[in-house]
Amino acid sequence: MRFSGKRAVVTGGASGIGRATALRLVEEGAEVWIGDIDEAGGQDVAATSNGRIHFLRTDVMNVEDIAALMAAADAAGGLDVVFNNAGAGGSRDPIGEISAEDWDRTQALLLRSVAMGIRYAAPLMIARGGGAIVNTASIAALQTGAAPTAYSVAKAGVLHLTTMAAADLSRYNIRVNAVCPGFITTNIFTAALSIDGDKRAMANDMIRGIAKHAQPMQRAGKPEDIAAAVAYLASDDASFVTGTHITVDGGMTIGPRHSWDADAPSMFTALQQFAS
Repeated sequence: MRFSGKRAVVTGGASGIGRATALRLVEEGAEVWIGDIDEAGGQDVAATSNGRIHFLRTDVMNVEDIAALMAAADAAGGLDVVFNNAGAGGSRDPIGEISAEDWDRTQALLLRSVAMGIRYAAPLMIARGGGAIVNTASIAALQTGAAPTAYSVAKAGVLHLTTMAAADLSRYNIRVNAVCPGFITTNIFTAALSIDGDKRAMANDMIRGIAKHAQPMQRAGKPEDIAAAVAYLASDDASFVTGTHITVDGGMTIGPRHSWDADAPSMFTALQQFAS
């Protein structure tokens, strides 16, 4: 019960990683406020929690909504934990084609929303004497080829924002860290491709099958894998951890495929074969 007596905010809490994290925090004793534009999904999560999860419709593109969500949790006795998680795939256009409007929209959704989550949580946590903030970045922040350009740049910004905020807020006993998910089977992929209805379930099954071959660990990543990392970073178990990130990707970023797949070709093995 690492969060007994504590209050937490989770943005994007109606589904996927946000939902799994809200349920994990409640399981460990927290009272949780989730914000999302998905009203049906948010109310469904709240209905399963015996009153421990509260839903407030929140559009993280709207600064007033973010401020209201933080204030709602604080009004119940003080804000202890914030998980800035809400997001979507953003624009898929390459840098040579993306419009300024689509670029700005993606940055606002994925980066500005995190900055404003920290901005409106910080004064409340300062008044309380401290707290823990966790931000959702991505392995796309660490390498090319994992996601479209605008998304990847925004997530890289989240990582640097995390370190800057950790430095700024450390004097107030506020820790700020990030989690970098890899190939996690949520609806973000099907939503980004506008796949709905019956096709969504089929596509998600296909994604789970592909995921088993995308990294050294032979299973698809689950939202609960990220929730466990967030719970650690937000807990007192990580009381000496700030300004860093945890990569939860089944080993996807440990190197090129041939470093963990003996059947994958590499330049070294190709040269060996040529030499022989």
